[in-house]
Amino acid sequence: MDFINQLPEALLLRILSLLPAKDVVATMVLSKRWELLWTLVPKLIYDDSYQNIEYGSFSRFVDKSLLLHEAPVIEILCFKLGRRCDAADISVWTRTAVKRCVRCLIVDIDCSSSKIPFILPKSLYTGCTMLVTLKLNSVVILEVSSLVSFPSLKTLSLSSVRYPNDAFVKRLLSNCLVLEALLVERDPNDNVTIFTVIVHSLKSLFLRESPKSVKNDARGFVIDAPSLECLDIVDHKGGFCIIENDMPKIVKADVDVLYVHPGKILGSITSAKRLHLCLSTSKNAYPVGSVFHRLVHLRLCTCETEWLNLLMRILIDSPKLRELILEKYHEQPYEASLCWSEPSSIPECVISSLETLEWVKYEGTEEEKDVSTFILRNAKCLKKATISSNSNDPNKKLQMLKELSSSPRRSPTCQLIFD
Repeated sequence: MDFINQLPEALLLRILSLLPAKDVVATMVLSKRWELLWTLVPKLIYDDSYQNIEYGSFSRFVDKSLLLHEAPVIEILCFKLGRRCDAADISVWTRTAVKRCVRCLIVDIDCSSSKIPFILPKSLYTGCTMLVTLKLNSVVILEVSSLVSFPSLKTLSLSSVRYPNDAFVKRLLSNCLVLEALLVERDPNDNVTIFTVIVHSLKSLFLRESPKSVKNDARGFVIDAPSLECLDIVDHKGGFCIIENDMPKIVKADVDVLYVHPGKILGSITSAKRLHLCLSTSKNAYPVGSVFHRLVHLRLCTCETEWLNLLMRILIDSPKLRELILEKYHEQPYEASLCWSEPSSIPECVISSLETLEWVKYEGTEEEKDVSTFILRNAKCLKKATISSNSNDPNKKLQMLKELSSSPRRSPTCQLIFD
């Protein structure tokens, strides 16, 4: 204890910031020096499941500790709530956060253990001028007539949030003038049909449609974010995602959707350097004539029947591709019917730039053998080909290895690794 007491106050506060608020406050009994030290801790984490405390006691503890807390700035204020949490409490505590100029506010409701709708106070999204990070999970946002404004907000996470309507979402996000990172995990009953993101400062965007949603072609996303550098979208239930303006600064994009016309996404991100794709179609994947002129890394899911045609399209339209990864992300309830036709001409990237091939969950089907043979036979710059199978049959794996090993390799330095 003497050693700890000799540490500078700044370091002690940093250590205390790693503890739950209950333990932070408990340090006040250690000595005279510690009696008020906890009131200056810049990070407070309140978890009503910690130590299985009775909720009434937890609520009174939060009220009192927030009242006595004296740090000039609360950097992080986190509420992890569930069980018998009172919706009125979170409203009061959130108002306190607004008054204390919190920089990072996290409200995480365990909806599996609490069926009460948690309605956020309107002051949170009309008067929180100092908030830099806001993370909300399983809460309700109400309509307001006054201006919705987060002038300092740079990171926003909205998981299972319910909104007044489509127009409110559009207004909310368009008034986050310096927002750089946005994560949206939609709720099936979020009261929004078209989720519109118009944020010109946005750099990272993660969109998730709920797997619990009913398939609805009218439900989707509209994006206008010309400064975007990273896009990650997963949607197996919605009908569309429209990008209203090209994204010339895009570096990385993960697109896992079952849209009939995914080209409305890919056609706007042809500047990407890294692409991870799982699409149900190749015909409408992106507009004819598009060129992925900066693409060097491609990861393609092999779960859908169209993946072979999609692969050849992208190889032809990606002259600088260096890394190719093929992997089955999702197991399908049906047997894919594939058809491989060797192209009449070899894609430029296969001849001049492809250096790495990785195939995960290789099954050794005739089509897969034809594709792997085609690449090994024509990839002049290939340095490494790593093929892995999840088959439990040692004889089948041995047969795969023999077939791959006997395939001619154009690159004299290509190393074949089979697992």
